[in-house]
Amino acid sequence: MNTYYFVSRKLGKGSSRSFSRIISRVAVISIAIGLAILLISFGILLGFKEKIREKLFSFQGHMIVQTRSNDLSVEESPISQNSALFQSRKKLESIEYLYPYAHKAGIIKTDDEVMGTVLKGLDPDYPAAKFTPNLLEGRFIQFPKKGYSKDILIGLKTAQALDLHLGDTILVFFIQDPPRFRKLVVQGIYQTGMGEFDGRFILGDLRLIQRLNGWTESQVGGFEMFVHNFEQMEEEAIPEVLNIMDPTMGLQTVLSRFMDVFEWLSLLDQNVAIFLVLILVVAGFNMISVFLILIMERVQMIGTLMALGASHGQIQMIFLYRGLQLILWGMVWGNIIGLGFCTVQYYFPFIPLDVENYYMATVPIAWDWGIILGVNFLILVSILLVLLLPSSVISRIRPVKAIRFD
Repeated sequence: MNTYYFVSRKLGKGSSRSFSRIISRVAVISIAIGLAILLISFGILLGFKEKIREKLFSFQGHMIVQTRSNDLSVEESPISQNSALFQSRKKLESIEYLYPYAHKAGIIKTDDEVMGTVLKGLDPDYPAAKFTPNLLEGRFIQFPKKGYSKDILIGLKTAQALDLHLGDTILVFFIQDPPRFRKLVVQGIYQTGMGEFDGRFILGDLRLIQRLNGWTESQVGGFEMFVHNFEQMEEEAIPEVLNIMDPTMGLQTVLSRFMDVFEWLSLLDQNVAIFLVLILVVAGFNMISVFLILIMERVQMIGTLMALGASHGQIQMIFLYRGLQLILWGMVWGNIIGLGFCTVQYYFPFIPLDVENYYMATVPIAWDWGIILGVNFLILVSILLVLLLPSSVISRIRPVKAIRFD
């Protein structure tokens, strides 16, 4: 057995009433609580990022291409599907999906209420699986081979404001000259939690907008794209798309369209970083205090070991082993508490949120084992390095005075 480890274990088996024993437990508890808070904070932060991205991306692609004259307005100038970008969509290595869409402003009219809306037209190429998690009731749009579908999906806010239910037929008046209207059927009610979508947009068939605008089958409002790797979008996807699209087209990303949301997420990153620094500082000071107390209570033992020929480095290793034991016990309990809380919240959400402010009904949790292991490693290494400072006190102890110390 390692001699340093053997002696350090004997240090930990001292009297249960000794002050060092009490302060050691405090150190373990502080490390456990600090690590648990960090793991919970990272889990919630990653959960927020993941869920908000899912909601944004379920309604809009990572990138949008339109004619430059549109400037992302509601009424778009048509863009052709015969363009090089659309025709080459399957050859783009960084693009997962590329599909056409169009917008059309209108007014929903029921027997008692009217409400402004924007119809977003989609076609069968749209990856419906990205949107269906938002459906509270009903099904996605079914696209017929001929003509256009009368199916629409409406947001929960719209459904509540107009008292609409699945299967209801509504009149939608479209703003154009002359005005036109269509009878459409509510086949689904969705909720993203984002007011900009839920209370404004209805989803329908792209071919309906083409017919209302007098466009040909190849004319659409624009193209939306999902990339394979969102983190590498600026380095890979954007240059690839810019290289092939027509000069008359303009490209905009979801980052620029929803800059306020992503800035809010970056503030959450800063808060977690502040937590990390504060917890490391508190845990470090606690361990320094514990270490000094352990040394002061064992001055006679240190003097005896020195008198028997033990070097300062060997005695420091004994106490560093003891510090390592306390750190590891704290980390074990911290992981049990932190990961345990995250597991319960992940499978049985019990902490509610205001959907209007946070875009979701409960606190989200996401897992990143790289971050979990990284936080554990950072705690372990940082506190061990801090312990090198008080361990230098051992070198100042004189054997004769230490043995007589009381």
